[in-house]
Amino acid sequence: MDANQREFRNPFGMDEACENCPELCEARERVVHGYGDVGAEFLVVGTAPTAAAEANGVPFTGDDGGELVQSIFADLGFVRSEPDAAEPDVQNVFFTNLTRCRHPDRDPTDREVDTCEPFLNAEIRMINPQIIVPVGERPLRELAVEYTTRQPDSFDIEADHATTIRGRGFELVPMKEPAAMTDAEADAFREHLAENVLSRDYRQTKGRQSR
Repeated sequence: MDANQREFRNPFGMDEACENCPELCEARERVVHGYGDVGAEFLVVGTAPTAAAEANGVPFTGDDGGELVQSIFADLGFVRSEPDAAEPDVQNVFFTNLTRCRHPDRDPTDREVDTCEPFLNAEIRMINPQIIVPVGERPLRELAVEYTTRQPDSFDIEADHATTIRGRGFELVPMKEPAAMTDAEADAFREHLAENVLSRDYRQTKGRQSR
């Protein structure tokens, strides 16, 4: 955790009363911005807050899927609290989403993803991660458009889960949606990150010095 960071929840002070998407303003309970270590080398990006994450105000918490993600990163040494913690104790990881508001009846529209993009872009610029973990097909494709030289339709979360994809300035390590992950696939992700990322000097991606 950055020595000057005071809290994990929305540490960059992003707008929690955002009204850029009128349909979401009417349907949401709250805006859910990113959570974690502002000096993190690992950035985890989902599509949108789940109902449980919206209730907590913290991405990837409060339900079985969130607990699975928390347990995976705990096993890798990035989470120091129990998987069911409403406000996880984290180090070197930051959790966020493409969109910050949840509609109870549908997935985010393309326009909503585009409207929220400045929030994610700002987090990426300020955190300056080495590894980005897109969780699910949509984050993988959105990040591929912006940060790789491959065509978006060349990506497939089924095939790309627990692999490393070279990006512009960092690497992508895709993860399937936790609700769709088998125990074997969760283990494969842990093993890939432990054996193929953490076991080498992944900082060579940009030559950043260890903090």
